[in-house]
Amino acid sequence: MATAESNARVPPVRPTFKAERALFRAGFVRVAGVDEAGRGPLAGPVVAAAVVLDPKKIPKGIADSKMLLPEAREEIFAALCATADIAFAFGSVTAIDRINILQATLSAMRRAVCGLALPADAVLVDGNVLPERMPCEARAIVGGDSSCLSVAAASIVAKVVRDRLMTRCDAAFAGYGLASHKGYSTKAHQAALTALGPSRLHRRSFWRVAACFEAAG
Repeated sequence: MATAESNARVPPVRPTFKAERALFRAGFVRVAGVDEAGRGPLAGPVVAAAVVLDPKKIPKGIADSKMLLPEAREEIFAALCATADIAFAFGSVTAIDRINILQATLSAMRRAVCGLALPADAVLVDGNVLPERMPCEARAIVGGDSSCLSVAAASIVAKVVRDRLMTRCDAAFAGYGLASHKGYSTKAHQAALTALGPSRLHRRSFWRVAACFEAAG
């Protein structure tokens, strides 16, 4: 499976199923991994995903989404759709600007878990902050997307869903180059933001976007 760092000859860190097995031994049956994509961009929603892997049908190549090329992510995403219970939820631009990016992300994580076809008994969440009012046992894992298979799988689902959405938004918000940078703060995006001004897809609560609104006003 090709990775984003293959050209640099840096071997990818492969996550394991150890955290899930520990929960199985503790009596939990359905363990979901939870992660997000899109906390940092200047535009577009944040996406959270929850994934319950079938221990007998774990797709090959699962890794932190940031370590995988887009083609590899799409391949694994298709395999996850065929073998795992997956759900995702959005934190809209409106929500991000209203309650801040962290709270919008945590809310989307909780809704993703609640959206699973069958309830999870426990969830493993990437990071050091847990969403409130989770419907089951929840544990935070710093660096979970690189160490835990279920969380890594969730990172792939969230990334693919968000990238597809931002690519579709490119036509509706022409000139910003969303299909290429997916809303992240690249030099090309910053230049387009300066030239065109912010769109309704841009996060006004982010300082770089707010500065453009102030300049336009």
